[in-house]
Amino acid sequence: MNQHLSDRINNLPTSATLAMAAKARELREQGKDIIGLSLGEPDFNTPDFVKEAAIQAIKDNYNSYTPVDGYVELKDAIITKFKRDNNLTYDRSQIVVSTGAKQSIANVAMVLVNKGDECILPAPYWVSYSAIVELAEGVPVEVRAGVEQNFKMTAQQLRDAITPKTKMILFSSPNNPSGAVFSREELESFAEVLNDHPDIIVVSDEIYEHINYRGGHASMASIDGMYDRTVTINGVSKAFAMTGWRVGYIGAPTWIARACNKMQGQITSGTNCIAQRAVITALEAPVSKIQYMIDAFTERRSLILGLLNDIGGFVTDEPDGAFYVFPDVSAFFGREIKGHKIYNATDFSMLLLEEALVATVSGDAFGAPNCIRISYAASTEQIKEALKRIKEVLS
Repeated sequence: MNQHLSDRINNLPTSATLAMAAKARELREQGKDIIGLSLGEPDFNTPDFVKEAAIQAIKDNYNSYTPVDGYVELKDAIITKFKRDNNLTYDRSQIVVSTGAKQSIANVAMVLVNKGDECILPAPYWVSYSAIVELAEGVPVEVRAGVEQNFKMTAQQLRDAITPKTKMILFSSPNNPSGAVFSREELESFAEVLNDHPDIIVVSDEIYEHINYRGGHASMASIDGMYDRTVTINGVSKAFAMTGWRVGYIGAPTWIARACNKMQGQITSGTNCIAQRAVITALEAPVSKIQYMIDAFTERRSLILGLLNDIGGFVTDEPDGAFYVFPDVSAFFGREIKGHKIYNATDFSMLLLEEALVATVSGDAFGAPNCIRISYAASTEQIKEALKRIKEVLS
């Protein structure tokens, strides 16, 4: 019955990370002992002080529709957070709270992108970026940077990618899937290029800002000349282990924020009331309250890099943020392992799932077809066992 579906949905790809997670669940249901290193989801519980705030909100009878763009008290907490952590000053008219940062990004694309507009995606990029751009009838323009560049686009690459049709640039730092982090100097070099193209909007996804191992996060909107043309995306899913709570937000020029509010009002309306009340407490807390998670990710990063480099064939760099490693696995292409012919990263990822019982994600979906994404948002025991299995299969 696909002929009755719209071209829009028929042409929309399935999220590669969610597809791999579904495949892993299917194998688990068959009795297979799958270790999941595919999803970008912290393995910690939501902090107790946040859960207690949600419980109190229920007791206080928060149960009604919320304002489309978020409670005023949450907006104020977001404004304070932006000033404290990013040296960015916003007012309430510039903040829109959404059902996760993914909806925030989709809102921005829908209100900015016209049919045929080009959107520059420094690759590797999060899997949903290209799909969201295409859903808005835009044209994704990949700018690839491999492991030899630490997966970071240069200012010259940006300059070369800009055309008269360029409407938007969308990137994350710290990056999903590579863990790369743009320094302030690198962001300044991008701003220098963009000074010659004043109509291009920058969408800066900073959802992993607190999971940063280099010390100090640089926000694009804080760079000279960029505030009035940058949309900053953030949320609580990663740093606060609140993926299922589904709360994201933007700080943006007022004209963009108002448009996003209008769009959201016809799609979902306001975000869950209990989750919003809990996020007020989360954002008002000092970052030190979640330092224990960041410390754990730091230790796991060292562990998984050491184990990967002990296997051979994986070409890695040291990620500066997030909780992923993104090794180049092209050394395995053209080989046959355990009866599996390996032509690309997807074949390699399926080999690891079916033979090592370890779920990863192919880099194809991230605009990096020579790589796979491995999440270390898992216990040290799981990481050790997963890499042991992978080593045995590849030996």
